[in-house]
Amino acid sequence: MTAPSRTGPGPRRVRRERLGRLRSRSAPYALIAPFFLLFGAFGLFPLVATAWTSLFRVELTAPEAREWVGLHNYARLLHDEFFWNALFNTAAIGVLATVPQLLLALGVAHLLDVRLRARLAFRVVALAPYATSVAAATLVFALLFGRDQGMVNWALGLAGIAPVDWQNGPWASKVAVASIVIWRWTGYNALIYLAAMQTVPRELYEAAALDGASRWRQFLHVTLPGLRPALLFTVLVSTIGATQLFGEPMLFGSGAGASGGADHQYQTLGLYLYEQGWVNLHLGRAAAIAWAMLLILAVVFGAARLLRPVLRGRGV
Repeated sequence: MTAPSRTGPGPRRVRRERLGRLRSRSAPYALIAPFFLLFGAFGLFPLVATAWTSLFRVELTAPEAREWVGLHNYARLLHDEFFWNALFNTAAIGVLATVPQLLLALGVAHLLDVRLRARLAFRVVALAPYATSVAAATLVFALLFGRDQGMVNWALGLAGIAPVDWQNGPWASKVAVASIVIWRWTGYNALIYLAAMQTVPRELYEAAALDGASRWRQFLHVTLPGLRPALLFTVLVSTIGATQLFGEPMLFGSGAGASGGADHQYQTLGLYLYEQGWVNLHLGRAAAIAWAMLLILAVVFGAARLLRPVLRGRGV
């Protein structure tokens, strides 16, 4: 008699197939696991730890000696004139820096989009300020805006304008700090706009030209709609950067440090956080300021998202 033939796969083959399916299913998770591990260690954990610390009265010199205060650190901010001053300075410098910066970036991108000689060299020059150290750029601008021997006041004197105290004036100091931000980030945003401009189909420009549209109308009705995603991205990033502004005002004033001038005239939220946590050593208050900055950004972007349908209905 002959032995019966096996109709199904052997146990080893079944195990290999199961292992193969398991590997194919787990491979994507294994590939993205490093990101989530790093994000959890350096992003999520500090965020949660900061929120927990903000509920205590704790000093940086003795972080183990904690006293539970609940939301007292947040309630204190509502009556803290220095916090509101820093919030106003942050908003003012943010507007003074972001609006001209994005408008200039649009103009630079439009110029780079046309056929110019040495376009690559111009793009490198536009990106050079972004690659410059914050400390080096700020120290140079501090010299330019010097009250007695600064080149800006020298140029104003040639025009018959009296010298301006750029470091101590309430609004002059904000303009000076904003100019550093404009210089550093205009080229970066211009290259983003340039990349977005080059994705707009050229057929749209040709059709608009055949309809008799001028270059200005082509820019308004063809270029800007194509740049909407890039515009939203740069506004988002610029707003976050303005809220976190720290290096430029920190180094601008000679000896002012975290106070942001003698009268706190350009102290931002980032400087106030640093002053509370690492100068006054109030770690719980600094943590509350950090979370207040996050909540402010969430409110701003939430309001902007709610207004989007209204603006779209009006054709904006």
